[in-house]
Amino acid sequence: MQKYMRELKPDKLEDLIALNALYRPGPIAYIPKFIARKQGKETITYDLPEMEEYLAETYGITVYQEQVMLLSQKLAGFTRGDADVLRKAMGKKQKDVLHKMKSKYLEGASQKGHPTERLEKIWTDWEAFAEYAFNKSHSTCYAVVAYQTAYLKAHYQSEFMSAVLNHQGSIDKITFFMAECKKMNITVLGPDINESLKGFSPNKKGEIRFGLGGLKGVGEAAISNIIEERLKHGNYKDIFDFITRINQRTVNKKTLESLAYSGAFDCFTALHRAQYFHVAENNTSGIEKIINYAQAKLNESASISNTLFGDLSQVMSLATPKIPDCEPWTLIDKLNYEREVVGIFLSGHPLEHFRFELNNYNILPLIEFEEIKNDIEQVNARVDKNIWIAGLITNVAHRLTKTGKNYGIFTLEDFSGKTELDVWGEDYIKMKNYLEVGKIICVIGSFKQRWQDAPIKFGVNQILLLETLKKTHTKHFCISMHSSSLTQDMLVFLETNVKQNPGATKLSFNFYIDVANDNVSTTMSYNLNNFSLNDDLIDFLMNHNEISITIK
Repeated sequence: MQKYMRELKPDKLEDLIALNALYRPGPIAYIPKFIARKQGKETITYDLPEMEEYLAETYGITVYQEQVMLLSQKLAGFTRGDADVLRKAMGKKQKDVLHKMKSKYLEGASQKGHPTERLEKIWTDWEAFAEYAFNKSHSTCYAVVAYQTAYLKAHYQSEFMSAVLNHQGSIDKITFFMAECKKMNITVLGPDINESLKGFSPNKKGEIRFGLGGLKGVGEAAISNIIEERLKHGNYKDIFDFITRINQRTVNKKTLESLAYSGAFDCFTALHRAQYFHVAENNTSGIEKIINYAQAKLNESASISNTLFGDLSQVMSLATPKIPDCEPWTLIDKLNYEREVVGIFLSGHPLEHFRFELNNYNILPLIEFEEIKNDIEQVNARVDKNIWIAGLITNVAHRLTKTGKNYGIFTLEDFSGKTELDVWGEDYIKMKNYLEVGKIICVIGSFKQRWQDAPIKFGVNQILLLETLKKTHTKHFCISMHSSSLTQDMLVFLETNVKQNPGATKLSFNFYIDVANDNVSTTMSYNLNNFSLNDDLIDFLMNHNEISITIK
C-alpha cells in the first residue's frame, strides 16, 4: 500500500478512497492503470460519453458499487429500487438475479439509443466487477481515518506514536512500534521517576518517555501516588527526598527494586543502579538502607509530634545514610535487568554492536521471517533456498523425546521481533553448545520435510556465532564512492588499515570519476587479495554515508 501511495501521489481525499477500495484481491490488478491515468501517463477513456459524470473521479475505472447503481439509472433508466437490487446481486454474487437484471438493462439502455455492442461490454465489465464490488461509503470511512492519522503522524509525531504505543496489547507489538519510532528519528527513553506518567508520553523535547505502568512490580496505587506527589510538590531531588515524600504503604521494597532495575532512578546521578542492590556492611543492601532511613524519618516525625515542643522548628533532622560505592553493572547486566521488569531492552540492545552484520549479510529480519514462515507452512511448500536469520537467544529448553532422543527448542530475538526454532537428532548434538541464553548467533536453514510425508517446517542447517561472520563469510569486500568524496584523511586511514589487517579476503576499491565535458562517468578500480575485515574499518565506513559497500 505504501508503495502504491508513493506512486499515486494523492492530492485529494477521493484518491485515498479509491485506492482503499482497489487494494484487495481482484481489483488490485487495476491499481497500476489507476495510477497511470492519475499521473497522465495513460489516456482516460469511457465506453460511453454519458459515463464520464460518474467515473471521472476514478479516472474512467469502475471502483464502487454506487457507480454501477448510478450508471444503471442513467444508461438504462433503472429505478432506485432496481439499482439497489443490482447492488445486492453483485455484492452477494447472485447469478440468477444478475441474469434477469441484464435483460432489463439491455432493453432500457437500447431504448435510450446506446449501441448494443457497447452495452454488452459494459455489462461484462460489471459482471467482472461483481467479483470485487465495494461500496464507496465503507471505503470513505477507512480513508478519512487514514488521512486523519497520517496527518497526526506527520505533524504530531511523538504525540501520535505515544498513543499508538499505549494501545498495543503485547510486548512484540510495542517492540515493533518502538523500532518504527527509531525509523522516524523519535527517541524512546526509559522510565524516569521525574518525568514518566502511567503510559507512554511525549516530553517537551519531542521524545517519548516510557510509562511507569509498564513496569512489573509497580502497582496502580504506587503509580498514582508517585505522579500525584510529583505534580503537586515538584520533582524529586534525590532518592531520599523521594522515599520520604511518597506513601510507603503503596511503594514497597519490590516497587523500589523494579524502579531501580528499570533505570527510573537514573536521574538521581549520585547513585548508579548497582548501588541500590550492593550488599556491604551489616548485610544490608542500598535499597534496604533507603527504606530504613524512611522508616526512621517517620518514627522521628511521630516522636516529635507527641512531645511538648513538637511544634518547634529547631529539631535536629535525621542524617541521610551513605550508600556504599561498588562496581557499576556491565551493559549486558543492565539490559538484562531492564528486560526482567519491562519485558524489552530500553537503554540499549545487545545486538547494537552487530548492525553491520545484520544489514550486510542478507540476514532476514525476524518479523519478515515470521511472515514467510507462516505463509510457507500454511501452503506446505518446500523451499530449498537457504535463509539466514540472526539474533539473541533469550530462551532455551533442552529436552528428550519419548524414545530418549535429545532435542532443543530456543527463542531468537532481533530488533524487529522474535521466533521459536528447534533442533533435532544429530543436528542437535552438533549445535547444542550454541544453545545458551545470551549468545548472539546466526542461523542458516531452509523449509523442508524432516521425514517422508511430514509437513514442511523450517529446519536449522547450521549455527554460528554472529561475531565470526566477518571472518568466515567475507570472500570479497568492495568499497565504492565518487572520487569527489575522497579526502586525504580517508586515504591515510584506508591505507593504514589495510596494512595493519592482513588476511584472506579480497578487497576492491571502485572510484567513480566524471568525464570532462560529457554526461558520463567512468570507474577506476583497485584490488588487493590479502585483507581482513575489521571493526575499525566498519566503524569508519558506517560514519561515511557517501561510501557504499558490497559483500560477496
